[in-house]
Amino acid sequence: MNTKMTYGKPGTAISAVEVTNVSPHGLWLLLDNREVFLAYDQFPWFKEAAIGQVVHVELPAPDHLYWPELDVDLAVESVLFPDRYPLVSRVHEPDADYSAPGKAPKAQGCKSRTK
Repeated sequence: MNTKMTYGKPGTAISAVEVTNVSPHGLWLLLDNREVFLAYDQFPWFKEAAIGQVVHVELPAPDHLYWPELDVDLAVESVLFPDRYPLVSRVHEPDADYSAPGKAPKAQGCKSRTK
């Protein structure tokens, strides 16, 4: 039985995306060798989340970030240039109907910052 462990070559990236730090003001994301700060005022879904949920981030496509435990999808461009993407998610009044006349009500609590 071979019990010898093998490792990746030193310096080889094992993940294209990683949360490197969480602070009271936001989180730091290492994304393709770039460090990006996500402030809670621009990305509020992470503020009250458990650390384990925040650090579990995936990159299912080169332009798409996904936090499965939080059900948060973000376009990479919205993280790199948050001022270009206004916050879409809003807290709605429970009894208000935000749909246009004759259309089905919109889903509440959308967490997308994509175009």
